[in-house]
Amino acid sequence: MAHRAAKRPKLNQRGEDDYVPGNIVEIEIHNFMTYDHLRCKPGPRLNLVVGPNGSGKSSLVCAIALGLAGEPQILGRASSIGAFVKRGEESGYIKITLRGYSVEELYAITRKIDIHNKSEWLLNGAVKSKREVADIIKKFNIQVNNLTQFLPQDRVCEFAKLNPIQLLEETEKAVGNPELPVQHQALIEKSLELKRLELSVKQNGDTLNQLKSLNAELERDVERVHQREKLLAKVEKMKKKLPWLKYDMRKVEYKEAQKQETEAKRKLDEAAKTLNDLSQPIEDLKKVKTKQDSGCRKVSSQISENAKERMEVLEMECHMGVQVQAKYVEMEDLRKQEESRQLRFLKAKEDLLAAEEELANLPIFEPPRNDIERLGTQIRELELNSNQLRLQRTENDNLVRQKKVALNQCLDRLKDMESKNTKLLQALRNTGADRILEAYNWLQEHRNELKKEVYGPVLIEVNIQNLKHAAYLEQHVPNYIWKSFITQDTDDRDFLVRNLRSFDVPILNYLGDSRSDRISFQISDEVRKLGVYTRLDQVFDAPNAVKEVLISQAGLEHSYVGTHETDQRADEISKFGILDLWTPENHYRWSISRYGGHISASVEAVYHSRLFMCSSDVGDIERLRSRKSELESTIENLEERHKELLAEQRHLEDEAAKLHKEREEIVNTVKLEKKKRRDIESRVDQRRRKLESMWKEGDLESNIKKLIDHARQLNVKRFHLAIKIKKLLIDAVSHKWSYAEKHMKSIELEMKIRELEVNLKQHQKSALQASAYLESCKKETEHRKQQLIAAKHQAESIAVITEDVAQEFLEMPGTIEELEAAIQDNVSAANSILCLNQNILEEYDSRHRKIDALATKLEADNDHLKQCLSDIETLKGDWLPTLRRLVAKINETFGRNFQEMAVAGEVSLDEHQMDFDKFGILIKVKFRQTGQLQVLSAHHQSGGERSVSTILYLVSLQDLTNCPFRVVDEINQGMDPINERKMFQQLVRAASQPSTPQCFLLTPKLLPDLEYSDACSILNIMNGPWIEEPSKVWSSGESWGTVMGLTGEA
Repeated sequence: MAHRAAKRPKLNQRGEDDYVPGNIVEIEIHNFMTYDHLRCKPGPRLNLVVGPNGSGKSSLVCAIALGLAGEPQILGRASSIGAFVKRGEESGYIKITLRGYSVEELYAITRKIDIHNKSEWLLNGAVKSKREVADIIKKFNIQVNNLTQFLPQDRVCEFAKLNPIQLLEETEKAVGNPELPVQHQALIEKSLELKRLELSVKQNGDTLNQLKSLNAELERDVERVHQREKLLAKVEKMKKKLPWLKYDMRKVEYKEAQKQETEAKRKLDEAAKTLNDLSQPIEDLKKVKTKQDSGCRKVSSQISENAKERMEVLEMECHMGVQVQAKYVEMEDLRKQEESRQLRFLKAKEDLLAAEEELANLPIFEPPRNDIERLGTQIRELELNSNQLRLQRTENDNLVRQKKVALNQCLDRLKDMESKNTKLLQALRNTGADRILEAYNWLQEHRNELKKEVYGPVLIEVNIQNLKHAAYLEQHVPNYIWKSFITQDTDDRDFLVRNLRSFDVPILNYLGDSRSDRISFQISDEVRKLGVYTRLDQVFDAPNAVKEVLISQAGLEHSYVGTHETDQRADEISKFGILDLWTPENHYRWSISRYGGHISASVEAVYHSRLFMCSSDVGDIERLRSRKSELESTIENLEERHKELLAEQRHLEDEAAKLHKEREEIVNTVKLEKKKRRDIESRVDQRRRKLESMWKEGDLESNIKKLIDHARQLNVKRFHLAIKIKKLLIDAVSHKWSYAEKHMKSIELEMKIRELEVNLKQHQKSALQASAYLESCKKETEHRKQQLIAAKHQAESIAVITEDVAQEFLEMPGTIEELEAAIQDNVSAANSILCLNQNILEEYDSRHRKIDALATKLEADNDHLKQCLSDIETLKGDWLPTLRRLVAKINETFGRNFQEMAVAGEVSLDEHQMDFDKFGILIKVKFRQTGQLQVLSAHHQSGGERSVSTILYLVSLQDLTNCPFRVVDEINQGMDPINERKMFQQLVRAASQPSTPQCFLLTPKLLPDLEYSDACSILNIMNGPWIEEPSKVWSSGESWGTVMGLTGEA
């Protein structure tokens, strides 16, 4: 059951001011659509809003709708709220003041809007949410989205297009009991649900019967399938016992393997005991042998030490014998030397006398110090000059390196800029100059054949800092100029024309006669205020010849550049004699007629530059080229200076070398003289010391005596060493005898050990065989154990032994062979039962489950269907009689009003039994006596006839409405004067009724001599440049005569 809506409050309680609650008592709008500001106070009954087309009548309708929480879509104009702000403004507001339940109670609803589609709501000056404002509007039953209450101009056609179903919905919302639309919607939903339930019950019933008949046909086959499944189930149980029988077999094999392992272990223990008994004597003998071997090694060590000591004593004795022989030889030598010493003494004395005489006869040498000092001074001066030249050369080299670095940087920068020139040349090629790059390269190769500087193409010679200006200049200058080459000599021009003709590039010759009458650049303050800040010939740099050609060919000195502000005020520019103007968006041109002096203008859009996207600074290129030449010249001069300094330095170094050589010769002469004297003095001194040494040599007899004593001492030592050698030989014989005895005993023990070990190895071989057999038994036992575990796991995975399972296993055969035969018999019996459909049981069970589910759902749907029918009858009993009475009242009023306007008309309810979504209101009219009543539509009535019918239907709702006001925009358009006059009388009469709501009728005109009553209020919409003073008089409530008087005084 739908929720019952609260009853609407009665709104036709008129107060002393003749207003009812919810009436609009004041409208104020600011910066809204066509209005700067408007404040008006409509009357409580019929308000005629009159004004010419375009004056802002529909703007007032939009303000009412949007100010009362309506969405922009209901107006049929813009889809966003920001579109209703007056053009050129950032924000605006709408203020609607509604009458409350008393004269003092007013609701001032304000909606602030901006161009960013944002809204802010205020109620009596306090900020509120949209929901709170909507609740106030809903309290007065104001529905701006209901076409029967609110019919804007752009939706009049929509109302005429309403079908009967939509017309019923709009009528239910606008008049009658507020529960009617709720009940109607609930009936529509219930009827749809009823249809769905009826369809579901029918379909489910049919499906249930089909499923039951299908299952009945399958029952015999299902029984045979059950019998086959029992046999297969028995087979499965037998198959479960089969792994347990295999487990028992594995268990027997495992116990047998355990017995074999135990026997092998016993045999291995016996062999181990025998080995232990045999190995003990061998170990005892080995210990004795080890002790004997130790004694042998000890004696052997003593023998080695004795031999070593004997060798040392023998070496000492031999050494002493050699010394004794040496003493005897030395004594013999002394006897022979004494004879020659006397002769040598006499010879040394004679040599000393000869050397002293030579030293005495040697003259004294004086070195030439003055010549040496003179040469040293000259050498220092030359070296100082040479060092200064070396410093100068180093500074010169550093400067050359710096200049070369700067030259390389300059060349890199120039190369980079020339790369940009390549991009510019490519841009020219893209615009149609296919061979411009070849022409440029040809010019670079033949520049040495030209008399004067040649520029080109012009595009690469022009430098523009601001790309925005580049777009202006590119559009202003003809395209052929950008690919032109500029010469400054007639011969150069002819030379280029002959050679560049095949490249299809223009050649322009500049003679250097720049115009003296060229306009100087200056902009007046008035023009600057309009945003004009420069001229097109001032926005770029280029060589003088290139710039002069551009100015003379394209008239750049007559074209000015402005800003966005200039764009807005472009119509004022021509007053200052400017006939060509560039702004960021447009290019303006003004031309003056030669005949009447009339000025005509043209505007073109500015597009982005395509040629100057990679432009380079031509001034920079020229400066870099000049800098390159300057650096190359400087480097050449510095290298010449380097050569001069190097030659001068080498000359000074040669002079210094000559002086060094001369001084070297003098010094060498001095050194030779000094060396000669030192040599003679040294020879005298040596001969004197030799003579003294020979004199000091000892006496012969004393020396021989010393040698004899020394030889006697050495012989005594040799005797003692001989005695020691004898003793060592006796000890060596004793040690060798002891070693021989011990070694023989060790050999005997080794023989006994070998005999015992041979017997032991035979028993060890038997023990190894027993051990290998034991390992084999262990592996076999472990293998049987793993098989047993696997068999157990396999059996447990298939069937776990419980009491019931064990009992079933007892009833089955006890051996594997018998069990496998029984399984084969049961499988054959099961296969003998034929079943064509393998999935028959699954289909039967699945269908049986579906039957149960459908039966349950069918029962629930039948209960729900009965409940839905009951709810529909209840709702229909409340809704349909009320709706019939409402339509009857509307029909009565509509028929009476229509008889006064035309021939006949009626309003009827189009009923469709239980299809509540097809219920509608039919408006039938007849405008001719001979015709029949026809349903209102575009196929049967004209536009004026539909307008009359529509407005009369709205008038017929006046007495039944619960809304505080109604808005109709230009409904009288298309009516003939007779129908329009009759319609107006109907509206005036309806407005005079006490229960009639406030009404706004918008129209661009009114017929003359209409009858007005006190219930009518006329709101004139006036606009225009001369309306300010009259509007003040009208806004103060004065009469038209006052306005006329004011006009007369003026």
